[in-house]
Amino acid sequence: MIKRQDRTNWIDNLRSSVTLLVVAHHSSLAYTTFAYFNKQAYITSTHPVVDTVRSRSMDLFEDFNDIFFMSLMFLISGLFIAPALRSKGVAVFIRDRFYRLFIPFAIGVTLLMLLAYYPAYYLAHGQHNLKDYIVDYFTVEAWPVGPPWFIWVLFLFNLVFALCYPAIGKYLTAPATFIAGLRERPLRLFFSWYLFTLILYIPAILLVDPGKWTGIGPFDFQISRLALYFGYFLLGILIGVPGTGNGIFAENTRFVRLWPAWIFAALVTYTLLKCSEGPLHRLIDHRQLSYFQASLLYRFVWSLSCTLSCIASLTTFRQLLNNTNTGWKSLSANAYGIYLVHYIPVIWCQYLLLNYDLPAPVKFAITVVTAVALSWMATWLVRRNSIVKRYL
Repeated sequence: MIKRQDRTNWIDNLRSSVTLLVVAHHSSLAYTTFAYFNKQAYITSTHPVVDTVRSRSMDLFEDFNDIFFMSLMFLISGLFIAPALRSKGVAVFIRDRFYRLFIPFAIGVTLLMLLAYYPAYYLAHGQHNLKDYIVDYFTVEAWPVGPPWFIWVLFLFNLVFALCYPAIGKYLTAPATFIAGLRERPLRLFFSWYLFTLILYIPAILLVDPGKWTGIGPFDFQISRLALYFGYFLLGILIGVPGTGNGIFAENTRFVRLWPAWIFAALVTYTLLKCSEGPLHRLIDHRQLSYFQASLLYRFVWSLSCTLSCIASLTTFRQLLNNTNTGWKSLSANAYGIYLVHYIPVIWCQYLLLNYDLPAPVKFAITVVTAVALSWMATWLVRRNSIVKRYL
């Protein structure tokens, strides 16, 4: 039992930390220099609340996170799928996923997001009218999904893979063994991972706008990243087939021991990405590159940044944060609830701070601390109920 806990503590710690990063990411969106608010349909705004106080540092923070953290979330979510299907069977697995994912999604997008978006309605219309707000929420704003989009997409991925598992389960061993066999060949593993990211992402952004979202009602998703997210989810499944302690994240592998190099490479790559924006625009202006060529070059570096940031996060937590304590355990136990609830305190805190003359980073910090504390406390309270605790 101790061995199993040692093998998975780092994954729980990483998942919890990425959840906090999600809270911080949404806390920064009111203060980016590119933020805008559309009073006619606030769902088209960059964020439900947009402050007049802005900071370039918020742009960098938001952009760095956006490149990799959701891909990482899908990869982490796939790590224990194969063992769960083997032990539970397809029918029980789907039933458990329905309770664990779809029901919280339905509650989150119907009730929690309804509470979260009210400040946006007031900022757009300048009046408090609950009935009009509810009508506007489900009609004009078309039932905005907010952060729970991740949960319904994850449920869809789980459902698709589970239904295919009886036919493909026996074929998972070969690619899983191949990946595990690269644990002592870190450069080959890295280049394979990068190529995998390119294959998943580049064709998509050639066909659609990288920032375009679509969907029906709350079932919304970012078109250009659907293949990327599903691919990383499958990669997580393959990594988890032999057990997370026996593959590329086994103890003391060369791949994991290079964690300082992966961090350095990730930071250098992101710096290169941001520094390339100006020169690429100038080359377009002077017609030395077409917009298509410049965009393609940018997305190749973007994909490299995504790959390296994911690898750096995984290896660093595997090497340094494999232990746990009371704080980590509580955060891990409540992380899912924090993800579901956090948008409410984030938006309301940003709204209440609008009239205060404070620098953007200070407002950002206040929002992060407030949102984490309140969502953590709320989750801890509702999880005291045994039924809620079973699925949250």
